Amino acid sequence: MAAALPALALGAGLLVAAWRWLRGAARPGRGGSMRGKTVIITGANSGLGRAAAAELLRMRARVIMGCRDRARAERAAREIRAEVGERADGAGELVVRELDLASLRSVRAFCHRVLQEESRLDVLINNAGIFQCPYMKTEDGFEMQFGVNHLGHFLLTNLLLGLLKNSAPSRIVVVSSKLYKYGEINFEDLNSEISYNKSFCYSRSKLANILFARELARRLEGTGVTVNSLHPGIVRTNLGRHVNIPLLAKPLFNLVSWAFFKTPLEGAQTSIYLASSPDVEGVSGKYFGDCKEEELLPKAMDDLVARKLWDISEVMVGLLKSFGRIKSGPIASLNGRKGILDTRHRDDCTTGCLSAAKTESWELRTKAEARGEH
Repeated sequence: MAAALPALALGAGLLVAAWRWLRGAARPGRGGSMRGKTVIITGANSGLGRAAAAELLRMRARVIMGCRDRARAERAAREIRAEVGERADGAGELVVRELDLASLRSVRAFCHRVLQEESRLDVLINNAGIFQCPYMKTEDGFEMQFGVNHLGHFLLTNLLLGLLKNSAPSRIVVVSSKLYKYGEINFEDLNSEISYNKSFCYSRSKLANILFARELARRLEGTGVTVNSLHPGIVRTNLGRHVNIPLLAKPLFNLVSWAFFKTPLEGAQTSIYLASSPDVEGVSGKYFGDCKEEELLPKAMDDLVARKLWDISEVMVGLLKSFGRIKSGPIASLNGRKGILDTRHRDDCTTGCLSAAKTESWELRTKAEARGEH
């Protein structure tokens, strides 16, 4: 019996290896050449973003890596260039730009530079994210997961819409997660001031991604700009660095993740597909997994909630020119400073934004109910 155990383990290992090889071999082909196209990928220095950047560079795109840690991003860019190799004829290009989605100031600075330096933008991949972190706030006072995963990308996308429209046909790809199923949009506590559950807040941010993508797709009908969201599957990345795994369980977790989790390249396939494939030319407002369209739960297709979330997000990131009842104080100073807050007023402004958002949410709900919408 004891002698049979090594053989059994070897057989199981070979089966797992074969399964992984077949899964990798089943990946859809790339969408063809991206020569002459410019792509922005957030969080492109590691994980899914890095894998997507490498593949799109192979397809000869000009890839702009929007990353918080410039040193790590430059190192990743050097590694990607070494992997892909240099081609003189129509080679792709890799460019690193600093982008911290936990800072609206950084988002605006990044977009300002892009709009100054880039003549076109063909694809925007909203990939960066933070997963189940302890309670903390962004530079602007928003709960970190909602602030980075939703609000930062919301502002980024809106500021780049003009360039995307001028470059049409163009595409926006939003990386969400199947965990959206466990999230709810609580308009009374978007900043998790009343209670905080890191798993719930992550799921909520991923639900917000889908609602944002669907509402944006509706608003962009007829412009030539398409918007789709996706879930990459369970992938081995450093996204789960905030998840605590007992020391004794780590070897088993590592084995299971190697055997059954996707590699970053496998997980990035749907992002690459939506960014480059002619199969989805003109397709918008859909949700994909494994390069196929998938159905959403009703809560992710609630157009009223999507519109409320959009309107509230505009207030929270300072896109609105008027803040309704808020005529003075720190929030009013947003208009004169293009949404960049004085650090002395940041907490007060966040409170003001959320208060205004709650009021607007109530008014929208009341008007909708009067029209018979539910």
